[in-house]
Amino acid sequence: MGFSIASPNEEKNSSSVQEAVKSGFKTAVLYASIAAVPTLIGCRTIPWAKANLNHTAQALIISAAGISGFFITADKSILESARGNTIGKHDNTKLCNYSFS
Repeated sequence: MGFSIASPNEEKNSSSVQEAVKSGFKTAVLYASIAAVPTLIGCRTIPWAKANLNHTAQALIISAAGISGFFITADKSILESARGNTIGKHDNTKLCNYSFS
């Protein structure tokens, strides 16, 4: 609750962050559910996993897949948005104007 007013660029960035969070959450749910099936089946059928992986280890395996899916997707979305904001602002032809003749 400050006295500052958001610029149009900041409002656009916050909406892109919200979209990144939404897509990251969807991917996290998908990755966690995909990781849950082989983890739970493996812990009930493979003798080593049955003996050594308790419920906490199973939950950590499944949640690690979900967390990694969230951060990878959110990071890609935010970087894509940032890349889209910078294209056109910088002229790349000025960077490589060397001629080798």
